[in-house]
Amino acid sequence: MFELTITEDGQIHLSGRLDASQAESAKKEFDKVTLSAVVNFKDLDYISSAGLGILFAAQKRLKDAGQGLKLINMNQHIRDVFRYARFDLIFEIE
Repeated sequence: MFELTITEDGQIHLSGRLDASQAESAKKEFDKVTLSAVVNFKDLDYISSAGLGILFAAQKRLKDAGQGLKLINMNQHIRDVFRYARFDLIFEIE
């Protein structure tokens, strides 16, 4: 199960598992993001390469427009995935 919600202050909350089966719905939501945003990983348990690809595409599109994503509250496993993929060099991660 995967859920993406956007709070009133524009923060994007991810929960559950972001994998290939959820990629299309997640992509549709990230495609709507046009300004810099904070993505809260507090309740995300797992991210696959498909999920990484969605975030990378959104970051690239936003960076081209002078914007970007800031990623917060990652668990250690997801933080390690980002580090192994060297995505820690692409995203601002807190």
